[in-house]
Amino acid sequence: MNLDFALITPAGDYSASAERLKFCAQQQLFKHAVPVEFGGLGNSFLDLVENHRQLGLVTQDPGLILSLNAQLWGAIFPLLIFGSAEQQQRWLPGLLNGELIAGHAITEPEAGSDTGALSTHAISTKDGWLLNGSKRYITNAPIADLMIVYAVEDRGLSAFIVSVDDPGVQFKPRAQVTGCMTAPIGEVLLNDCLIPTERRLGKSGAGSQIMQSALELERAFIFAGIAGVMTRQLEAVIQFSRERRSQGKSLGQHQAISHKIAEMKVRLDTVLLWVHRCAELKDTGKRLSLESAQTKLFASEAFLQSSLDTVQILGASGLLTEQPFIGFVQDALASRLFSGSSEIQKNIIAGLLGVGLR
Repeated sequence: MNLDFALITPAGDYSASAERLKFCAQQQLFKHAVPVEFGGLGNSFLDLVENHRQLGLVTQDPGLILSLNAQLWGAIFPLLIFGSAEQQQRWLPGLLNGELIAGHAITEPEAGSDTGALSTHAISTKDGWLLNGSKRYITNAPIADLMIVYAVEDRGLSAFIVSVDDPGVQFKPRAQVTGCMTAPIGEVLLNDCLIPTERRLGKSGAGSQIMQSALELERAFIFAGIAGVMTRQLEAVIQFSRERRSQGKSLGQHQAISHKIAEMKVRLDTVLLWVHRCAELKDTGKRLSLESAQTKLFASEAFLQSSLDTVQILGASGLLTEQPFIGFVQDALASRLFSGSSEIQKNIIAGLLGVGLR
């Protein structure tokens, strides 16, 4: 993988964000685990995990990782799994080669992790589907060419392919959040947005199934890239603890420091074990509902704790603005929320075990 490009995109610089995402497409990062007949590489989910880990290792940019995963799991795989032949032929080539940028629009002003409270609605008319509502905190919205939008219609929740050129839709930027700042975050506003009948994705009322499929995959694999970031954290604290002297010995010889580093190593390797477990399940055609929720829960909490430990070990140098380490703390806080909060993952795990709410 040759990822020789600027590591940092200034927050709000959407043209740069789009170019970096397109550059990732040129490195074929959207094509892993995609069958050859659809334009993919036809390789495994384990290959996908390793290439995404390398992306995180090189870029140290959770925002870029979030943006890439939004397109992959929010749009590409829903089209692969649920799209008609016509939809796949029209949209997949551009999404895979980076000519098109996409994501999925779920979160609403009054419905975050509670997807059952979505109020965006769709009405079937003789001319197509009429969509009304708003989505917010949508990754890639300011730079997207299309979005998979979830809306309630007569038969339940359905998914729709909405183009930026459709009448009555706006993909807008929004005030920048502090975590994953290089990911373009925005709103999708639908005001009598009329889209053709054939752009409903999947069957009528199948939106919950499509959404859960997308979120399961995102939860399972988004931390493949972040594991690369966690590797850089570990390398940085090991080097610092060897070079920094305290009380006549290296910092790493102090047990309080060495124990933190040992815990960081255990967290990193456990994240990789979970992600690899999800890849193995997908490669053998098995479900991963439980494992993806466990992966997301453990990995997001692990990333946060290791980010805090990194700053603690590095001391004041970990707070320098020219270094990424304090920014990783904000990224890790965001990671506890995207793809469903840690509390939602606990609900899923408990529900699949036959207790609590599902």
